[in-house]
Amino acid sequence: MNKPFYITTPLYYVNARPHIGHAYTTILCDTFARFHRFLGEEVFFMTGTDEHGTKIDQAAKAQGKEAKLYVDEMVPVFKKLWDIIGIRYDHFIRTTDPSHQEIVQTILKRLESKRDIYKGNYKGWYCTPCESFWTQLQLAGGKCPDCRRDVQELCEENYFFKLSNYQLWLVDYIGKHPGFVLPKTRQNEILTFLEQPLEDLCITRPRSRLSWGISYPESPEYVVYVWFDALINYVSGIEYSLATQKFSSFWPADVHMVGKDILRQHAVYWPIMLKALDIEMPQTVLAHGWWTIEGSKVSKSRGNTVDPFEIVNRYGVDALRYYLLHEVKLGFDGSYSEDLLVERFNSDLANDLGNLVLRATSMLDRYFKGKIPSTAGQDHSPLKKKVSEMLEIVRNQMRDFQPEGAIDAIWSVVREANRFVEQKKPWVLARERQQDELGNVLIELLETVRLLGVILFPFLPMSSRKILQLFGMKDDPTVKEFKWGTLKPNTQIDKGEPLFPKVE
Repeated sequence: MNKPFYITTPLYYVNARPHIGHAYTTILCDTFARFHRFLGEEVFFMTGTDEHGTKIDQAAKAQGKEAKLYVDEMVPVFKKLWDIIGIRYDHFIRTTDPSHQEIVQTILKRLESKRDIYKGNYKGWYCTPCESFWTQLQLAGGKCPDCRRDVQELCEENYFFKLSNYQLWLVDYIGKHPGFVLPKTRQNEILTFLEQPLEDLCITRPRSRLSWGISYPESPEYVVYVWFDALINYVSGIEYSLATQKFSSFWPADVHMVGKDILRQHAVYWPIMLKALDIEMPQTVLAHGWWTIEGSKVSKSRGNTVDPFEIVNRYGVDALRYYLLHEVKLGFDGSYSEDLLVERFNSDLANDLGNLVLRATSMLDRYFKGKIPSTAGQDHSPLKKKVSEMLEIVRNQMRDFQPEGAIDAIWSVVREANRFVEQKKPWVLARERQQDELGNVLIELLETVRLLGVILFPFLPMSSRKILQLFGMKDDPTVKEFKWGTLKPNTQIDKGEPLFPKVE
């Protein structure tokens, strides 16, 4: 029996409301999860929130609230967005969950027992926004090399995890597993980073400096470093170290989806933590690019965020999903433009897909009173051939982590179907009373529309449901429904409303 497909988002920091970058990562994961369910596989899709650390503590204090109250108020905002944009996760984990905190402490004790943790003095520079330590040599013009913001000098005693013990192993592992870090450009970045000696990771903060976090076992005067805590969610969320079968059933993860700015934590810290614990590696750490506005990364700290709640309110869920999934190749940066989103909405969604669906159902309503005609259909239609080839292309594109390529393959059929209408001219066939030929044309067209509704489900679930409801289908479609020739004569097909009314 095959292992369930296990995919994760990173845990999102709740120091501010979710923005379009969070929506992008989560929509990507939801699309892959839906596609694997569509193929008939069991899926476990996990997302959640990272609720400890300096930034959370500061955000709570800025509002005059206790940290726990603050995060309890922020988490529902993330959950509400996921509900609105059609995210179907299987588990939502919080780093304040007691079960997660217990497993973090269990893991720390195991690493201590293996002598992979020691106590020492740290002297260097600390970036609060990135929650990262840097040496003098690593600074960029005296600032954080990642975010280019100010750092503060620190000298304090802490616990350290022996990353350096595993550096050669990690370089060798990445070299032997080319699919472990994707895309290739990101793998090269990690290997370049590993050319320099790897420093041990400081995994605690003195409680005197930061009170909000998980207590270090047997040393309550320390709290666990937020990244060490957060990474463990990928195993704590499936009950690692507990007396259940969940961990052995789901691990290793198939995909950790992350932004390129947190790749180092996932492609260096995390695999070394797993190696030290004798846990199998995840299959793939997949790093996507940033969404930018006028060349700057969309981020809370820069104050240039795009509110996905507002975008959905203006244009609908599937307009946002289509734009984010299609507009940029996974792994590359994309420049966000609301004008371009509107252009894609009107051309691709309203003109191409929406118009096709409405034309097909309207002509059936006009010429056959909404009922499938009793005609033989055509076995060797170019349209049928194009549709039958689409599934395999989409499957291959999704296997290669290219949802934009999968959507291109689907839209190739959408446009072919619109050309088919122009070539066959059903209105002329109706005027000339060529009923058999007219019936054949409409059956081909409606079969195409139905199968487009089926294949679109992982990508545009709301639109897919609306299309399939016209054909009386209520359940989530799977690959089993992707069969040409299942429309039965005299079946009533609803005309429906326009899927995407044009935006002026």
